[in-house]
Amino acid sequence: MAEKDDPADARRSARGTGPLATARVTSVAPVGRAWGRDMVARYVVSPHGGRRAYPDITSALAAAAGRGRAALIEIAPGRYEEALTVRGDVRLAALGDPGSVVVSPPRGAVLDTLGSVRVHGLVLIGRDADVVGCHAGTLTLERADIRAYNGVSVHARPNTSVTLRDSVILHGRALFSGSDGLVERCRFTDATDNAVAVIEGARVAVRDSWIGGSMIHGVRVSGARAQVTGCRLTGTGKAAVMADSQAELIVTGCAIDAVHTEAIMFIEQSRGSVDGTRVTDAQHGIAVASGADPVVRNCVFTDCRDTGINVQTSGRGRFEDCEVHAAGNVGVFSTKGGAPEVHGCRISGGNVGIAVTDAARGRFTRVEIGDLTSVALRVWDEARALFEHVRVERCPSGLETRGNGGTTADVTDAEFHDFGMSAVEVLGQSRVTLKGVVAKRGPLGFGVGEDAQLFAYDCRVEAVSSGGVVGFGKGRLVAKNLTVTGSEAFGLYGTGSARLDVVNGEFADCAAGGAYFDGTCGGRMVDCSVTGTQGVAVQNNGRVDLVALRTSLPVVEQIPQSAESPPTIVNHYEGPVFNAPVHGAQLAWNNIHANQQQTNEDGSHT
Repeated sequence: MAEKDDPADARRSARGTGPLATARVTSVAPVGRAWGRDMVARYVVSPHGGRRAYPDITSALAAAAGRGRAALIEIAPGRYEEALTVRGDVRLAALGDPGSVVVSPPRGAVLDTLGSVRVHGLVLIGRDADVVGCHAGTLTLERADIRAYNGVSVHARPNTSVTLRDSVILHGRALFSGSDGLVERCRFTDATDNAVAVIEGARVAVRDSWIGGSMIHGVRVSGARAQVTGCRLTGTGKAAVMADSQAELIVTGCAIDAVHTEAIMFIEQSRGSVDGTRVTDAQHGIAVASGADPVVRNCVFTDCRDTGINVQTSGRGRFEDCEVHAAGNVGVFSTKGGAPEVHGCRISGGNVGIAVTDAARGRFTRVEIGDLTSVALRVWDEARALFEHVRVERCPSGLETRGNGGTTADVTDAEFHDFGMSAVEVLGQSRVTLKGVVAKRGPLGFGVGEDAQLFAYDCRVEAVSSGGVVGFGKGRLVAKNLTVTGSEAFGLYGTGSARLDVVNGEFADCAAGGAYFDGTCGGRMVDCSVTGTQGVAVQNNGRVDLVALRTSLPVVEQIPQSAESPPTIVNHYEGPVFNAPVHGAQLAWNNIHANQQQTNEDGSHT
């Protein structure tokens, strides 16, 4: 055991006399490397006095500083109203259970360290200043209870190294500024600011800790580097974990819940990764903005009140094998210049699956979406999106686009099953390209209207109740190798001033007909086939060219009525029979002569 120092002997040893001047210490307690190779002097502090006991911690520290060697200061249970400054290689340890020693001056700092210092089992309470400050060297706090009122709990200043282990930090924050740090198995409760702040080039690891009730962030990393592993964060006022100012943040295996805003946020060109983390009940599961670009893998975002994944204002990010469940508004949202890449994502429940809006971009591959209350894929307002290998089930709408000519969506190898309204709806002036897309079981397969354009290649529509493909307004459809099977209405329908160009299309078993063209709709059907046992092959308004049509069903041709053409006069002695619509006709029968009379707009007759 280390030899105990007597205060009187300590005074004599300073003069070079007394037993401590030549005493040999036979036991060592390791504190850093120095404790492993040198012998340590042991000091005992007791407020009740006693042989070889110092009455306060300050006097014991002074005795240890006078000797200039490693010191172990053991403190008996009690309350000590002292402000401590520790220099050199020193360990402060509670003699009783952790929490039995309370150090609390009336105001100001409690502990300032310069050297290699370890603190074990102490309660440190401060007001209006940093409770613990490491000004130089290293500091380790183990099984400590640190309470800060209107100040910082632990302040690791530049070029220092601070370790917090198995400790409780109440109200204040741990601030690492240009320092190294390790936080293990700690509990941060009700911080009035950020619970852990890593700034100005600091490098900190936070492991297996609990952070709750912070007024601002749980962990904030600003222009620094931090690893957050195996932690739980809850009830923070702002983002539970925040990276800003070109920070590097790595989050692994954490659980975040009941957050007022974002669970995880990367902004201002920050980088890093998030792996295996679960978020529940946040406003946004993860948000990326202003040039940040993280990699997010194997994460789950559940019951987020607005969005699961939110990327905006030139934010980027790669999201792999993530899940979003029951998002209140949008599962994955890219807006205002965002540009994420999403691979292997599963979205279920909630309102909208993926939305790309306001000049944003996005690439989405191997995505599964189901059981939403609204649209699965939305592209609006100058946004551009690429969807590959997508499967959508049990949603009212599959893909919905709207906006000016800069609004585009490309969909390749996708399936839309059991939709409530339509699989694809293209509106405004937007442009959509479908390649290898299947729409099965729902009212309407594909629709294009207003001034929009739809390009469909090698696509298939099956078992729809209201129709296969429709063009309306001034919409344009260009389709090659289009197949519509089992429609309870038409296979292809054009109305208004739409333009439909279909090459090598197949329309089978469509109850009302293979194709129906109405209004001033125009276009072509080239090398198409219509098969079935009922209805007509094509009901043509006379404005659609039928080239090499293959069918055994009847084709009904209507001759378009020109505005300058005179009225048609039909004389029929037995009664008229019309095989097609007749416009502006004058009818007479059972007469040898027929007189034509027309009523003018002013009521006169001619």
